[in-house]
Amino acid sequence: MSSSEGAPESWISSFCSLMGHEFFAEVSEDFIEDDFNLTGLQSQVPMYKEALEMILDVEPEDDEDEEEEEEEEEEDDDVLGDDRPLGYRRAGDRRHARVASDLSVIESSAELLYGLIHQRYITSRPGIQQMLEKYEMQHFGVCPRVNCNGCKVLPVGRSDTPGQETVKLFCPGCMDIYTPPNSRFHSVDGAFFGTTFGCLFFMTFPDLDIGPRLDASLSNMSRNAPQSGSRATTAEYEPATPEDQPLEINGVHTSNFCPGLGRGKLYDPKIYGFKVSEASRVGPRMKWLRLKPKNIYELDEAGQHEQLLALQEGGNANTRTEKSRSADKDGDTEMNSKQTQDASIANRKKAPMRRRRLGDPASGQNVQGEL
Repeated sequence: MSSSEGAPESWISSFCSLMGHEFFAEVSEDFIEDDFNLTGLQSQVPMYKEALEMILDVEPEDDEDEEEEEEEEEEDDDVLGDDRPLGYRRAGDRRHARVASDLSVIESSAELLYGLIHQRYITSRPGIQQMLEKYEMQHFGVCPRVNCNGCKVLPVGRSDTPGQETVKLFCPGCMDIYTPPNSRFHSVDGAFFGTTFGCLFFMTFPDLDIGPRLDASLSNMSRNAPQSGSRATTAEYEPATPEDQPLEINGVHTSNFCPGLGRGKLYDPKIYGFKVSEASRVGPRMKWLRLKPKNIYELDEAGQHEQLLALQEGGNANTRTEKSRSADKDGDTEMNSKQTQDASIANRKKAPMRRRRLGDPASGQNVQGEL
């Protein structure tokens, strides 16, 4: 193929322009030529060298050898003439047959290698910027869920290993993944996008507005309009939220916290206008998976962790204070007991000596003795 200017189209451009490859970004050749970015891929891709040369549109190194062999074969043909032995085949014919059989293998290896390189490229600065342009132009489509109101989606994979899962679409509005509606994407390997790209994308661009896109005004009108024959009110769909809600938490706008979830964004099955009970056999199940707290502070895990640490440190400080006070009390008690003992010993030493009379029964005289 050739471009409008007459220059031949590169293998990367032709690969990304194929039907079903609209999700792919064009990896720059500078990124591919950096050996650091290809670390570990040689063991995963058969015929790695040939596949890499095909991606970079590099001519094989043995062109000069092939030309020399062709010249030698032409000389042999002139010498042999018609006296060629049975089964004689020129080396060039054998080589061309081998190349024709290996070409399909090299082509599939090149696609696999490019997909694995693409998985790494879209997590780099230039790659994720290129995917941002595609996202803003809605190249990846919108979420098929009704309550997400056309929230734009991203291609992601459920595994980083090739051959496990096909590509899926991640919706930041409901934090769920879906199968692409068009069947031409059902053969694209999900490992070519990986498990990291989806979350890293929204962490890199926290200012993106991922709110409703389609029928937002119409849905709001239908919710605010009074419904005859129904006792449901607007407060049932849109409960009041605290007024002191922050604009962002940990660098992420609170308006981007799953705008497709919460009360009023869930499907309620009804029969003749009456809601089906959750205890019913056909009632709704696991609705809590799509619920969202009204107070956004409940999602601030970092702030809750800091408060918990502060409470623990305060409790430890109080415990240390109580221990020191009890230790002081114990020391005072021991000192008082020791002083009491010393005082009793001193009193015993200062006590007056008692005298007793020792009498001689024979003489009838009394003798006083000291004790």
